[in-house]
Amino acid sequence: MRIEVYAAHWGNNELAPEVFIDKVLAAGFDGIEMSLPLDAALRGEWTDRIASAGLQLIAAQWETVFHSDFELHRVALAELLENACLARPVLVNTHTGKDFYTPAQNAQLLDLAAAISEKHGVPIVHEIHRSRFSGHPMLLLPYLAQYPALPLTADLSHWCCACESLLEDQPQTLAQVLPLVRHVHARVGHAQGPQVADFRAPEAKTALDAHLAWWDAIVALRRAAGAERMTFTPEFGPAPYLQTLPWTQQPVADAWEQNVAMLQLLRQRYSAE
Repeated sequence: MRIEVYAAHWGNNELAPEVFIDKVLAAGFDGIEMSLPLDAALRGEWTDRIASAGLQLIAAQWETVFHSDFELHRVALAELLENACLARPVLVNTHTGKDFYTPAQNAQLLDLAAAISEKHGVPIVHEIHRSRFSGHPMLLLPYLAQYPALPLTADLSHWCCACESLLEDQPQTLAQVLPLVRHVHARVGHAQGPQVADFRAPEAKTALDAHLAWWDAIVALRRAAGAERMTFTPEFGPAPYLQTLPWTQQPVADAWEQNVAMLQLLRQRYSAE
């Protein structure tokens, strides 16, 4: 099984496509995870450049977060997922629903995503993320009774924050969820937030070890299932996601440097398997 590691466009949005792609190639990533423009010409420019560079693409959809009204959210989700699938990515990672929508409303969105996925033959996976339908284990688990094969992106840093723990007291939750993971956002969270200041610091070791154990389990599950690839995107975000100093707002670390360091950690950890 191939382990592929993707570079997050998040935090690099100000860079021209050719500049960002050169940065990704220099770091040694296998591909790029990004939200694609709705404009067909701009989308084509990105996808052509990515393909010409020999990189893979994961399309991300997160813009539905701007639509609190359910009907607007549903319409936007359909448009954004269709647009993402037209790029023929490895998969589409989507921020789906809201934690304040009814179960029936969120189920309608999950059904919509499944229909678009089937139409295009492109996997669509739903990100575990605060404020979405999956923002807390007790929000997500009821949906798994209705959708026992629901494909997920594991960004478990969000659950660390939502549950104010490293999930030590929820092994049964992880046993249900980890087999459904098809993509991982490799960011390290902690009990008080979704992103440690620097995962390489000694004070982050306990949180890092917890995340590595989850990722190890996911890789083992996918290998046992005969999967051809497992995808990771290191996703340490920019300020204000990244902690800053008061008054000056100076970031306490470099998010891109951490993402490259996480790429190297993942390569070292899984390349020999």
